[in-house]
Amino acid sequence: MSPDKLARMANQIATFFKSRPHQEGVDGVAGHLNDFWEPRMRAQLFELLKTNPDMFDPLVQEAASKVRPVEAKAS
Repeated sequence: MSPDKLARMANQIATFFKSRPHQEGVDGVAGHLNDFWEPRMRAQLFELLKTNPDMFDPLVQEAASKVRPVEAKAS
């Protein structure tokens, strides 16, 4: 998926949860990403957060620590 599209999707999730109390918003973003994003999308999210964190809303950046990590596949 294009980096711009992935960032836009994550930021839309953050926008939805901004009306909630802060910690509930963080937990909501992380929960949505854990429940609905496949491992490839989560892996790309983590990579983009390392290389281009400014693409993401601060709520996404904070929620990332609660997003389930993607395990590397054994070769």
